[in-house]
Amino acid sequence: MPIYAVKTTASQERTVADMLVNREEESIHAVLAPDSLTSYVMVEADDATVFDRILDEIPHARGIVPGESSIMEVEHFLSPKPDVEGIAEGDIVELIAGPFKGEKAQVQRIDESKDQVTVELYEATVPIPVTVRGDQIRVLDSEER
Repeated sequence: MPIYAVKTTASQERTVADMLVNREEESIHAVLAPDSLTSYVMVEADDATVFDRILDEIPHARGIVPGESSIMEVEHFLSPKPDVEGIAEGDIVELIAGPFKGEKAQVQRIDESKDQVTVELYEATVPIPVTVRGDQIRVLDSEER
């Protein structure tokens, strides 16, 4: 089944996707609005003729990109990336959530299966290992760079 890219107004991808889903068109099978893809919504449909009919009625939909895609070209949007991806032991990070918000720390250990990172706080008098979720830190300086 072909997948088509619908061009949208920036930051309106979810709105356009919701409107496409709520229309309940028989020829539209799936709609995807990944966060990492701005100004586009991916739509699985029987053919492109359905868009000629409905895109004028959907606010923020700007048109369809010529051509089709396959599931192989968009499948990387379907599986979420772990939050600890791109973090390495020894990296300097800032905690952006939790009780130590704003503190700087050094990564000691990474548990990819649990999406957690154990860090050691910089300003602490006694080194205290703290385990936090991967989405609660931001990398400031990486040893690999």
